This record gives sequence, C-alpha cells and structure tokens, in this order.
Amino acid sequence: MRLARIAHSEGVAFVSIEAEGDNDDAAQVLEIADHPFGKPNYTGRRWPLADVRLLAPILPTKVIAVGRNYVKHAEEFGNEVPADPMIFLKPSTSVIGPNAAIKLPPASSRVDFEGELAVVIGRPIKNIPAEAAPAAILGYTIANDVSARDLQAADGQWGRAKGFDTFCPLGPWISTDVDPADLRLISEVDGVVKQDARTSEMVHKVNDLVAFVSSVMTLLPGDVILTGTPEGVGPIDEGQQVSITVEGIGTLTNPVQAA
Repeated sequence: MRLARIAHSEGVAFVSIEAEGDNDDAAQVLEIADHPFGKPNYTGRRWPLADVRLLAPILPTKVIAVGRNYVKHAEEFGNEVPADPMIFLKPSTSVIGPNAAIKLPPASSRVDFEGELAVVIGRPIKNIPAEAAPAAILGYTIANDVSARDLQAADGQWGRAKGFDTFCPLGPWISTDVDPADLRLISEVDGVVKQDARTSEMVHKVNDLVAFVSSVMTLLPGDVILTGTPEGVGPIDEGQQVSITVEGIGTLTNPVQAA
C-alpha cells in the first residue's frame, strides 16, 4: 500500500493510492478518515491523483537522522564510522513535501543534498529489541537531509546546519510493503547522477536503528528516522533540481531556490 497526504479542493487529507501496476496516470486516491495508522478507515471520497497535490506524507513530532552510516560516505569526509549509530535531530519545521522548494539560507555559501531512505514509525515504542522493530514500522519514504556544510564545519555540531526550514524534504508517499534490506538509491541533480548505492551497504541496519533510537527516546506514530546517506553528496545551487529515487518507493523531487 502507498499512503500519502494531499491537498485537494476542499482541504487536506490522508489517502491511499490505488493504481493498476505502475501506471499512476489513472491512479485514484482514497481518503482515509482521521489518520493512516492501523487498518485504514475510508470515508468513501476519492479523487484522481492527477487532480491533487502531494504534501509531505507525514508531519512528524521529530525527525531523527543518522550520520556516517555508509562507510564510503564517512570516508569521503575523512571520518570514521562510529561503533554505535550517530544520531541527531532535525526539527519538524524543516519538513517539506515533494515539489516544494528547498530554500538556500543567506547564512550559508555551501548547501548539500543527501539522499536517504526514511523509516516512518507506526506506533508508540520505547526500548524495543531489533526483532520487534518491523511490527512498529508503518512504512518507508524518501528523504533529503539537506545540510549547510560550511556551517556544519564552523559550528562543530549539526543543529543549525541541518535545521533550517525546508531542509528535510520527505515523500512522495509512504510505502508499507517494501523490504528495506537491499534497495537501490539514486540521487540526481539536474538529471546528473550523483549518488548510486544500495541500502544493503548501511553499517547499522533499519531494525537495529529503530531499536537503538527507541533506547534513547520514545518514538511516536509518524516519527521519522533518516537512515544515513551514501557517498556522492555535493552542493546544490539556486535554479537546480534534486531528485532522489529509492527502488520500490518512487522519486522525491525538489527545486532549489534562494530564501
């Protein structure tokens, strides 16, 4: 199932996307009452996918990101991979949806894209073992952990560099039936491939990340874990377009603008 959040002629709604095969041209979106957690309760209203606007598929209370979770990415910045997952927070106000603009802040002269697989939590959890993680996951989406690289170096920590408004594109939807173990991830800037890796290259796997984060903080339905980015990250400039594709999920595209 693909779960999305949309803007339509009468407001905003959670929906599931109904399509035949991979053909989204004739896809319909079916409105879900209340929230997308658990078995969907449909209202009976539907719209053509082409007639609605996709928003960020979820508005999390928090976004937990993982640093240096691919060996080659750590190496490209001269860093070692930590024994335990290196986690940091991105504010919920950094979240935007597909086709929304990434805004370049005037405080930074070097903003990078970082394509990532994102995990969406489906129920409240705390201190769960790794083997229990799959039952706590609603599904998976795509993220861009946008980073002001110069500010990251200047500050010595990542709160400001990773926390600007628009610095966490998510979407285009949540896929509930994908296996995250070995998915191809491709990031493109203006159609040029910059990252091409597989999620099997992660140092700390999805279930272990969920367990680790839940040992630190309570995770609530809709919270998002960004699982790290592979090698090939680089700068983006005003007027460019970033597209991140994850096998089995789809493509997240965002234009880049000056703030």
